[in-house]
Amino acid sequence: MDELLGAIGLDEGQESAYRALVALGAAEIPDLAHRLTLPVQQTELTLRHLERHGLAAQSSARPGRWVAAPPGVALGALLTQQRHELEQAELAAALLAEEYRAEAAEPAVHDLVEVVTGASAVAHRFHQLQLGAVEEVLALVSGRPQVVTGTDNEAEDRAAVRGVAYRVVIEREVLAQPSGIREASAALARGEHIRVSAAVPTKLVIADRTLAMVPLTARGAEPAALVVHASGLLESLMGLFEAVWRESLPLRLGSTGAPEETGGGPDATDLEILTLLLAGMTDASVAKHLELGLRTVQRRVKGLMELSGVTTRLQLGWHAYERGWVAR
Repeated sequence: MDELLGAIGLDEGQESAYRALVALGAAEIPDLAHRLTLPVQQTELTLRHLERHGLAAQSSARPGRWVAAPPGVALGALLTQQRHELEQAELAAALLAEEYRAEAAEPAVHDLVEVVTGASAVAHRFHQLQLGAVEEVLALVSGRPQVVTGTDNEAEDRAAVRGVAYRVVIEREVLAQPSGIREASAALARGEHIRVSAAVPTKLVIADRTLAMVPLTARGAEPAALVVHASGLLESLMGLFEAVWRESLPLRLGSTGAPEETGGGPDATDLEILTLLLAGMTDASVAKHLELGLRTVQRRVKGLMELSGVTTRLQLGWHAYERGWVAR
């Protein structure tokens, strides 16, 4: 039964002193100290503590003699007090929980946005955003990356491997960069859906429709970005992405080089040429980035026009859509 009274605030020595005093009925300090094998001064301090808790008192009949308060009365009073304190603590906890729920339901405006400053911090947050994605990442990519380029974005590769879906709109300028076609082909091979636009209004990445990141600073200034949590602003950014996505051209590249269609239809190279031309690239740019001769590109385009029975490139574009050579 040792330390049973710890719940009402007594330590081991105080409980032992009270039990001894109850057993003796009454005792002087030296006798109690001898029974507890404690120094007289420490025994007196212990009795003073028990006195403050209403568990012991000095005898009025015999000075220097201490008596124990009846356990049923003294301990009952202490237990009642502790129950009251516990009830007050439970009430305070319930009120705090209610305040927390209300705050979570309507977070303060300053909790909805986060400013990230510095190239290292922005890059880290960008990677973190993608690594934390579970279902889908939406992105608008400009031709002027300030912090993260396509070649060093390992987070995108890892997220795609985990099954995270990607929908990305890239500027036409991205395809014109030295590694643009190669990076786009690799992304398509990972199962990403890519579209091309003449220009995107801003760089943007949205993870699971709950968190977005947009740049803050202009060119030449220290890189900074705004991280936006679930809010009306985030919904507006998602609406912006969807609007740009609808107006952009799907990109189709044959990463394996295998024919996309047999029986005299266009092969993978033909489809790459078509897609890039429809994205707004010139014959010379297409030839350069596909490592083909300019005359080869022009000859293939002419062959596609003959295959389709059309006389202009505009008609070829419509025919390519109708035949499913390029996605709508």
